[in-house]
Amino acid sequence: MKEKIAVIFFTLFVSAFSSAQTIVLKGIVQDSLQKPLSFTNVIAKPKELSQNMRFVVSDEEGKYRLELKKNHSYTISASYLGYETTSFLITPDENIIKDIILVESKNQLDEVIIELPVTIKKDTIIYNADKFVDGSERKLKNILKKLPGVEVDKNGGVTVQGKKVTKLLVDGKKFFGGGTKLGVENIPAGAVDKVEVIDNYNEVAFLKNISDSDDMAMNIQLKEDKKRFLFGDVEAGTNVGYDSYHKASANLFYYSPKTNVNFIGNLNNIGEKTFTFKDYMNFQGGVNAVFNGNFNWKGGDFSQFLENSDVLSSNQRFGALNITKTVASKLDVSGYVIFSQSNNVSFSETLNEYTTFSEDKSNKSSSENLLGIGKLNMEYAPNNKEQWYARSQVKKLNVSNENNILSIISTENNNIATKRKNDTWYINQNIEWHKEHSYKHTFSAIADYTFDKNTPTSNWLASDTYAKTIQNIVQPVDTTQSQLRLFQNKFTERHHLHTVFKDFWVLNNNNHIYSTIGNTHQQEKFSSNDFQLLDDNSRNDFKSGGFNNNTVFKHNDFFAGIHYKFRTGIFTFKQGVYLHNYHWKVNQEELIDKEKWVLLPDFLLKIEFNKSKKIQLNYNLKTNFSNASQLTNRFYLQSYNSVFKGNPILENELYHSARIRYSRFSLYRGLMLHASANYTKKVKGFRSAVNFDGVNRFLTTQLLENPNENWGIRGSLRKKIKKIRYKLSGAYNNSKYLQSVNNTFVNNKNTNYNFEVGAETLFDKFPTIEVGYKRTIGNYTSNNSTSNFITNEPFATVDYDFLKGFVFNFDYRHYDYQNKSLGAQNKYDIANAMLSYQKEDSPWLFKITTQNLFNTTFKQNNSFSDYLISDTRTYIMPRVVLFSIGYKL
Repeated sequence: MKEKIAVIFFTLFVSAFSSAQTIVLKGIVQDSLQKPLSFTNVIAKPKELSQNMRFVVSDEEGKYRLELKKNHSYTISASYLGYETTSFLITPDENIIKDIILVESKNQLDEVIIELPVTIKKDTIIYNADKFVDGSERKLKNILKKLPGVEVDKNGGVTVQGKKVTKLLVDGKKFFGGGTKLGVENIPAGAVDKVEVIDNYNEVAFLKNISDSDDMAMNIQLKEDKKRFLFGDVEAGTNVGYDSYHKASANLFYYSPKTNVNFIGNLNNIGEKTFTFKDYMNFQGGVNAVFNGNFNWKGGDFSQFLENSDVLSSNQRFGALNITKTVASKLDVSGYVIFSQSNNVSFSETLNEYTTFSEDKSNKSSSENLLGIGKLNMEYAPNNKEQWYARSQVKKLNVSNENNILSIISTENNNIATKRKNDTWYINQNIEWHKEHSYKHTFSAIADYTFDKNTPTSNWLASDTYAKTIQNIVQPVDTTQSQLRLFQNKFTERHHLHTVFKDFWVLNNNNHIYSTIGNTHQQEKFSSNDFQLLDDNSRNDFKSGGFNNNTVFKHNDFFAGIHYKFRTGIFTFKQGVYLHNYHWKVNQEELIDKEKWVLLPDFLLKIEFNKSKKIQLNYNLKTNFSNASQLTNRFYLQSYNSVFKGNPILENELYHSARIRYSRFSLYRGLMLHASANYTKKVKGFRSAVNFDGVNRFLTTQLLENPNENWGIRGSLRKKIKKIRYKLSGAYNNSKYLQSVNNTFVNNKNTNYNFEVGAETLFDKFPTIEVGYKRTIGNYTSNNSTSNFITNEPFATVDYDFLKGFVFNFDYRHYDYQNKSLGAQNKYDIANAMLSYQKEDSPWLFKITTQNLFNTTFKQNNSFSDYLISDTRTYIMPRVVLFSIGYKL
């Protein structure tokens, strides 16, 4: 492995040495009064057509810096909105310092502005895609990676100047709910005309300056010949070998001035997940940013079934259809439907370290998940000062899961088979209204209703010997049976109604007053029924042992808030307070009825030194209530060896939350710096209490004073030097919390940190090579027990376009996993490769893809919970080689 990494580092060194054949042209762009002109386009157009154009944007001080090839001729042009373009010819043989003077233009032509590679206006950056592409790009992500200040990660996330893009639009319309991944991975590069980035985005234009939105939107403007056109691509592949692996995908798009239709489909059995947990979160619904913090109800217990862990075998089926229609000049209707089905088999081996004993556990599971999401949106704008939204969303999930567990403690072996099913419904309806009543007053209001229903069932099958080990926690168990057969039926139903009204009072440009009034009403029903099925198929009900729940929880939150926001120079302050009246009832065998008032202050400070250097500080005093399943007064099974009993007298958590963020970006210096620190301190908080009986355990929830404290820092630095970009990132987290274990309070501490260093080549006629090293360290301390884990990860990736049509991608990561507590170590490699060919101007694509190139058997990691430290081996799919043929429409 070391030899492999050494070769890659040597290649990087040779590449860096070759950059000595470049020179640097730099200086300051100024107007006729010697005032620096920030964000000026400076372009170097080579005389030789085979050479690529060079381009930079001047920084906030007007500085620019171009790297040019030695002894090559270039035409240097500088362009700025409202100024005459100036040009000059240069054939440099050494570094040059040259200031550029621009003169104000008498006649401003929009056509000239459109041709600029980048146009910057206040909070908006517009990239002209044609100025950055060379024809080898396949998807939108390939274009984005070439835009200055834009980065795309492997999960389809996009950042611009260090800030995450939270909304993706196509011709001004949300693309599949606004998440970036589906668009970045699937929109064809050939359809993209311009990429528009909008900071502090709000979909309602007149709310932009008052909403305090931290969203950043990216709008993909299509080429004119794609605005009434069907385009996209299809691809199908099968394995090279004896096993039956396959993949088929389709990405089809139809756009016209009034109708947009998008379809994405994927079918595979190679473990490729098209719809992940992060994607699901982007389809949660959402409301306008002006209501952020007034209610945060997500709803729908879906996410746990969508996270795709490493598997032994997998079948994935995914389809998504999105339609946007302009029905009238004032009315837009849009909607989407998403279908996802997965069948997975997984296997893991885990060493569990409890406080007083250890457990070796193996788990083989098979699951079938079927998810459907549908959403309908209507947007009505009677005029440019009023906006209405009506949104309806339905989600449906069916889950079936089977687990076979072998648990070994000392010399005692237990086999447990578990079957779980869940049928989940989620329905959300909201109506939203915004009106700019006058210059001074703007109103916003929303009514949001959510219905959420879960009906999970579970059953556990084990040997009769295991029945005797759990009798201490499930006393009604009959130990005379040939097998232990436990069953559980649960039912959860939630209704939530949120109403909020806001008034934005603009005193002047620098002083605003915001007032809020609202109410949140929720009602939850929770029931559980646990029993044993005997050999004669009769039921042994556990009610006499304190099981079986029937809980109704009603909670009402009436709140009012006032905030004052003012701006002076580079500073923006916003401070205010919310007053909440909480009234809740817990109805079980007896009624608990309580009411209380809570005052929650918050504070915001922004320091904007310039558009590329900012600091933001947030502080909130927050509160949180539990749900019905945590308030039960009787037991219910959580797993084959875990019994939970709620705490009906729980009140609310109260905690301090603070965060500071710093960002710095400079194209001139090739610098991107982002750092943040966060702190959370619970004044009152929920903690789980556990009592052990061997591996079996009783759990409940307690409300403790000062139960935990968390703080962490993280940062990333990217610096470009000549044709290499260097990267450094790291994070540190420290968590201390109090826990009741076997009726004794213990102090636990979790400290973990990681750092990553790397370098990436940026040459025009050379492969893009990235090499780096990551180190992760976790220290877990509980009472007198300490565990320490270290993972070292050197890695390398290669992206290479060559011979006019060939594309080669390779990613490699070596893992050196160490459990210092046990003196154990494991080393393994994960690698994937892809080679494709598409002749220029041909619609046909041919591709060979290899995943798990070294045929690695398993991955290894660790985790830490309230009372448990786990070291887990997760087995993965074997090497898969696919040959694919694609066709571009």
